[in-house]
Amino acid sequence: MARIRTLIMGAAGRDFHNFNVFYRDNKDYEVIAFTATQIPNIDGRKYPAELAGSLYPAGIPIYPESDLIKLIKEQKIEQVVFAYSDVPHEVVMHKASMVLAAGADFKLMGTETTQVKSTKPVVSICAVRTGSGKSQTTRRVSLILREMGFKVAAIRHPMPYGDLVKQKVQRFATYADLDKHECTIEEREEYEPHLDNGVIVYAGVDYEAILRQAEQEVDIVLWDGGNNDFSFYKPDLNIVVADPHRAGHEHAYHPGEANCRMADVFVINKVDTADPDKVIEVRNSLHEMNPNALVIEGASPLFVDDPEAIRGKRVLVVEDGPTLTHGEMKYGAGWIAARRFGAAEIVDPRPFAVGSIHDTYIKYPNTGTILPAMGYGDDMVKDLEKTINKADVDLVISATPIDLNRIIKVNKPMQRVRYELQEIGQPTLVEILKAKFGK
Repeated sequence: MARIRTLIMGAAGRDFHNFNVFYRDNKDYEVIAFTATQIPNIDGRKYPAELAGSLYPAGIPIYPESDLIKLIKEQKIEQVVFAYSDVPHEVVMHKASMVLAAGADFKLMGTETTQVKSTKPVVSICAVRTGSGKSQTTRRVSLILREMGFKVAAIRHPMPYGDLVKQKVQRFATYADLDKHECTIEEREEYEPHLDNGVIVYAGVDYEAILRQAEQEVDIVLWDGGNNDFSFYKPDLNIVVADPHRAGHEHAYHPGEANCRMADVFVINKVDTADPDKVIEVRNSLHEMNPNALVIEGASPLFVDDPEAIRGKRVLVVEDGPTLTHGEMKYGAGWIAARRFGAAEIVDPRPFAVGSIHDTYIKYPNTGTILPAMGYGDDMVKDLEKTINKADVDLVISATPIDLNRIIKVNKPMQRVRYELQEIGQPTLVEILKAKFGK
């Protein structure tokens, strides 16, 4: 039989994982190409032969998603696999309609064909949307498990923006490792807070190889999810974070709804800053989809080094980039801190935006009066630095999870905003984790 000619639509994460665990050595399929979206500078490259396996000695080309229909027709594609996350259901079906109209089958892959089984217990932390609070939840879980006497490592959802071969398996234990692996702002935002807490982080491209290495040094694996993707590993406990600032999104986005339906535990986060009616709406929605899951309500209290420094100032607010862009949040912890601590004005950064930052506002026009900390490469980092330094403000409020002063030179005072998960009432994560893993 001829191999099924396949194309995988992705964003340098789920697509590569699906290929590695299902298609790489599968002689029933021939993956002709990947297409890429969401992440800049991925298309035009190749998934390298060193990672693609013996069936692909020349590697696999990566094209922009705008070439999708042309590729289906010119390459006689028979099957298209949709493999990226944080997309409205309606958009997924529009993509499906385009593929079907071009003559190919449209496929979504589930847990049985994509989740890797670990030899160690796995706690997965996933979410309904980007920016719901997965990372702070993972940090809280890691603290509790370590206090219980377990050694843990966080395995982070992929962000392979550089040399894919070098990034096959990455281990981060110190800030020097971040420099060694030439991490982008987006990667540092996810890795640094774990390192600050003394937790080793793994990431990369080949997630079975990553898991097998991590298993050698830990008692429990923490899956620290990205966007609203579901875990690459079969979890023993699946925690899913919901965001009442975006009530209704829990059943309107892919694969966030799938996460909801698979959850063992929900954390409804940010209840301290959300409309109480929206908290109730989300709770009811989650119960309708998954009535057997436990529900925790959590706050995200803000911590600022010097709140008085904000009062009366004209401020520029910098937030996590993906949360504002494809996460569609119009504000975050920095904006809340500016309002709470008496900033005179939150200055619109768009008139000062240069280069790729200006392009980001064009691509995501609803981002609003917040500066997304985009930094997928050196040029973007430089554009971020130029935009901040060009802004006519008294103070910068940075709510990114990292210290921007480590990677850019800012010509004005900066206050960092930090936030951690704080459970409210019962049950608590301590109670749930002790019931599951107590010795």
